[in-house]
Amino acid sequence: MAENHMQFQGKEDPDINLIQRARNGDALAFEQLVFKHDRRILSIIASYVNRADDAKDIYQEVLIRVYRGLPKFRAESEFTTWLYRIAANTCLTHRARAGRRSHMTQPLDDEDESGEAHSASSEKPRNPEEELLSTEIRERVDAALATLSPRQRMVFTLKQHEGFKLTEIATMMECTEGTVKRYLFEATQRMKKQLKDLIEEKDESRDK
Repeated sequence: MAENHMQFQGKEDPDINLIQRARNGDALAFEQLVFKHDRRILSIIASYVNRADDAKDIYQEVLIRVYRGLPKFRAESEFTTWLYRIAANTCLTHRARAGRRSHMTQPLDDEDESGEAHSASSEKPRNPEEELLSTEIRERVDAALATLSPRQRMVFTLKQHEGFKLTEIATMMECTEGTVKRYLFEATQRMKKQLKDLIEEKDESRDK
C-alpha cells in the first residue's frame, strides 16, 4: 500500500499520508482525515437541510460512506472532490427518502463551526427588531429553497453558499458543466421570483 502514490493532475494529493494510514486500519488517521475536512462537510449539509436531526443523520451517513469507500478511492480526482461528492449525494439521497415532508421542526443552530455558512451569529448582539427581521428573511429563503428540485437546490447551495466553481460542482454531481449551469439558472430564476419583494426592498434601501 505504501507503494501507491496517489496523484492528481501531476501533484501528490495533500491527504495521501492520512488516506494510506486510514486504509491500513489506522483509526486515528481516519479521525484526523475527517476532522481536517468536517467543517466544509457540515457547512454543505447545513446549507441544504433545515432540521438539526436531519443534518446529524446525513453527517453520520457521510462518515460511514467515506469509511466504507476509502479502500476503493483511486485518486482519479482530488480526495476533497470525492469527499464532497459523497456529501452532496448523501444529501440528495436523504431528500429523496424524505420526500416532501415538512421542515418546520427543530432548526439548525445559526452558529456553525466553519464560519462559512449559517454564520448568522454576529460579534455584537442584535436588537429584537433586527433579530425578528433576520428570522423572517431566513424563513422566507428556506421556504424558497424548498420549492427547488433536489438537484437545483444542491447546485444553488454549492455555488451560492459554498462558492464552488461550476466545474467542481459538475465533478461532484457527476454531470456535465452545461447541466450544472441549467440547474443554477433555473434555481436562480425561481429564487428571484419567490423573493421578489425582498430583493426590491433591498434595492430601494440601497438607492436611498
